[in-house]
Amino acid sequence: MYETLYLRASSLDEAAAWLREHEDARPLSGGMTLIPTLKQRLAAPSHLIDLTRIKAMRGVSVEGGVLRVGALTKHAEVAASHVVAEAIPALAQLANVIADPQVRNRGTMGGSVANNDPAADYPSAVLALNAQVLTSQRRIAADDFFVDTFETALEPAELVTGFEYPLPLRAAYAKFRQPASGYAVVGVFIAQFADAIRVAVTGAGASVFRWLDAEAALAADLSDTALDALKMDAGMLPDDANGSSSYRAHLIETYARRALQALLTQPLRQPA
Repeated sequence: MYETLYLRASSLDEAAAWLREHEDARPLSGGMTLIPTLKQRLAAPSHLIDLTRIKAMRGVSVEGGVLRVGALTKHAEVAASHVVAEAIPALAQLANVIADPQVRNRGTMGGSVANNDPAADYPSAVLALNAQVLTSQRRIAADDFFVDTFETALEPAELVTGFEYPLPLRAAYAKFRQPASGYAVVGVFIAQFADAIRVAVTGAGASVFRWLDAEAALAADLSDTALDALKMDAGMLPDDANGSSSYRAHLIETYARRALQALLTQPLRQPA
């Protein structure tokens, strides 16, 4: 058995100071990944820094063509938010298919993205929507944030505080769920902007990634048949208990087409 001290931060500055002071401390928000990790004795932090009382890390708003979401916003809150549903409907829809109701009512956007589980849903939205990840020290572009399995560009004492999502013309997410956990075996998020189309894939690699070949195909021909002949390279995908690399490649191709079909049925967002 090991000893862990529990500290409840009342401000972002206090939480950051405690993380700097205690090298083996871990931040805690929803705890949907950290608590099971502790139960399995896969982590033994010296301190748990509870972030849930920090009001500055909450809230949803739209201003200047950007959707801002606080890191402590729960999945269920994103799914139910009229602000999110009006600004980026696909983000609300994605939040509504994360795991199960218990996880959606405890887990937070910031915790999910900072953890960077390779089968998590939110990273695909952050990457496809070209979001800015706001932290206690800086802002990090989505393309620079995700590094590898459970690894991000965050420094040891750096906290994700929120997100800024540029509003796309339209976007869509399609996901093949792992039946037991609800995680994405494969998830594909497509976002259309005035000057670009971005396609992000989660659940099918060491970390979320952009499918550049699909982006090029859609930039050349944004139609419901644009991805029909496109093949994902199975050689870059893993083999594991959830499926072989060739099976995952097939799922990516299939769910990319489904996301595209969903995107094309939506009206283009009108400028404010």
